[in-house]
Amino acid sequence: MNSPAKTHAPALSQRQVIGLAVLLVIACALPFVLGNYRVFQVTLALAYAIALLGLNMLTGFNGQISLGHGAFYAIGAYTAAILMDKLGMPYWATIPIAGVVCLVAGFLFGLPALRLEGLYLALATFALGVAMPQILKYKGLEHWTGGAMGVVIVKPEAPEWLPIALSQDQWLYFFTLFWVVLLFFCGWNLLRGRVGRAMVAIRDQPIAAQAMGVNTAMYKSLTFGVSAFYTGVAGALGAIAIQFVAPDSFNIFLSITLVVGVVIGGLASISGAFYGALFIQFIPNIADQISKAAPWAIYGIFLIGFMYVMPSGVAGAIRLARHKFSRK
Repeated sequence: MNSPAKTHAPALSQRQVIGLAVLLVIACALPFVLGNYRVFQVTLALAYAIALLGLNMLTGFNGQISLGHGAFYAIGAYTAAILMDKLGMPYWATIPIAGVVCLVAGFLFGLPALRLEGLYLALATFALGVAMPQILKYKGLEHWTGGAMGVVIVKPEAPEWLPIALSQDQWLYFFTLFWVVLLFFCGWNLLRGRVGRAMVAIRDQPIAAQAMGVNTAMYKSLTFGVSAFYTGVAGALGAIAIQFVAPDSFNIFLSITLVVGVVIGGLASISGAFYGALFIQFIPNIADQISKAAPWAIYGIFLIGFMYVMPSGVAGAIRLARHKFSRK
């Protein structure tokens, strides 16, 4: 009999591989049919998708509730901005560094948080999200963070070695898309393997998982660190696209927005990160176009409607529809 540690999740079917290839082709063609502003918006949505996948690893797959992931997004953004503005580092080199900084910060925060679960952990992370803007405004850090004024980043140009000429927005789109493909591939392999099964076991039956030899403390801390890594990379990509970071851009509302994206997209779903990112990027704009007087009321109606129609998220609704269609 094979042990659970040696079993492997099934690989992608031929239909799924073809579907992913088609989606990638469409994604590569998208910046050539959209205007620069729309390309900029989609680029931000891709960055949010990375952050939502990281948060979903923590909340959806491991069961740890975080209401402060906007803090890690801010750390990643400021790491990239400081390295580019103060130290003259090339933008592409700041992305992995921002991720590693957040990995360490998330792992260290996850260690004391092991004593907390459920709402208590949520409140601890909430405190982190609330405190981050004040930390960034601290006078002792003004030389690096720019204080309340923030840091301005120079928007990178497309490399000259490219075979076709790309605008700055188009190049940043493809640069972000590269990180999306890389991190989602790594996340998919991580979650479908032994580590992913251990994360889900800790979420569903922590006592049983510990009895079976799963180091719950280490897995929880590592999950927090990996989740922060993804969020930090997203923050760095978002900062480069926006060209500006300031403390007020990373208030607690950003953390709540990330949680909304995870729930709307679908808990414990990799594809749900894309659906949630599209929601948090475009629905506020649509709500503002519908009503200039009460855009957040319209946003709330959208949110309630999504939760009523798709209680398991967009990814869950698509799975259910696919299952019903396959039975006919």
